[in-house]
Amino acid sequence: MLLLALESSCDETAAAVVRDGREVLSNIISSQIDLHAVYGGVVPELASRRHLEVINPLVDEALQRAGITAGDLEGVAVTSGPGLTGALLVGVSFAKAFAYALNIPFIGVHHIEAHIQAIRLEQEVAYPFLGAAVSGGHTHLYRVDGIGSYRLLGRTIDDAAGEAFDKVAKMLGLGYPGGPLIDKLAVRYDSGEIKFPRPLLNRTNHDFSFSGLKTAVLSYIQGLPQPLSEQQVGQVASAFQQAAVDVLTAKTLRAAQREELERIVVAGGVACNSGLRQRFADLTAGSGIQVYFPKPLLCADNAAMIAVAADYYLSHGKRSGFDLNAVSSWPLEQVSL
Repeated sequence: MLLLALESSCDETAAAVVRDGREVLSNIISSQIDLHAVYGGVVPELASRRHLEVINPLVDEALQRAGITAGDLEGVAVTSGPGLTGALLVGVSFAKAFAYALNIPFIGVHHIEAHIQAIRLEQEVAYPFLGAAVSGGHTHLYRVDGIGSYRLLGRTIDDAAGEAFDKVAKMLGLGYPGGPLIDKLAVRYDSGEIKFPRPLLNRTNHDFSFSGLKTAVLSYIQGLPQPLSEQQVGQVASAFQQAAVDVLTAKTLRAAQREELERIVVAGGVACNSGLRQRFADLTAGSGIQVYFPKPLLCADNAAMIAVAADYYLSHGKRSGFDLNAVSSWPLEQVSL
């Protein structure tokens, strides 16, 4: 099946053409980083307007790069939630109109499901596995028994991990998005004697909390003479990343062990973090547990990842009606064939 896939859940407009849910013929992303950087975060209204401006030419480019025309398509897939409602509506509305005009089926896909299944664009990972979705909007752990079969094991009770990275970067005056900037500093600087708390690390459940860690960083920064030196900024960034990575890796591995799962897929924007990848490698060496990371392009919000589950659902007869609406909140456990 040849699908056009669309993603507009936050501040990236993306379009892709994917064959059989595996072969990526094109995967185009229009970033809004420059638009939102001055505000230190995503402004929903501005994001929606930019999606409207770029989605049509982006789809044209995706088709052109794939070497096909719209008439060759057999289906349309789109992120329908969760995310920013206005941003999602741009993609959903476009998908409906496109599918209607071509008289082909379309389907709405869950954003977190797409992230977790993105690894299948590169390699097959046998089910069941533990899926860790770690991004600016989500920090969730799921038992994944197949496409459309998910059981929530744990989630953040406040800030998502990526949100905490961005907010700490803003405290340090680093800019937006903060995750990659903190990661670069953490590679260059040692944390010295700074040690931040590891929230909920010793709790027996699999939930996360990053609000207290973020507050601890703010309190530490406020206690230092201002302005901070480059070395102080680097040390704080390194200490924060170590704390966040320790919690993410330890609780993910604990959940996998309790579920007797030998495979872990880490997905979402924070999965690009070099410290996180290295820590997982160190902790699982010789353990028999395999940890999989999609390549960075597939960790970030992109459209190709939407096609994996969409191809499966459409191939099994599942369709979305033209009454499909964007949903800002949508538990992944409610997704099914």
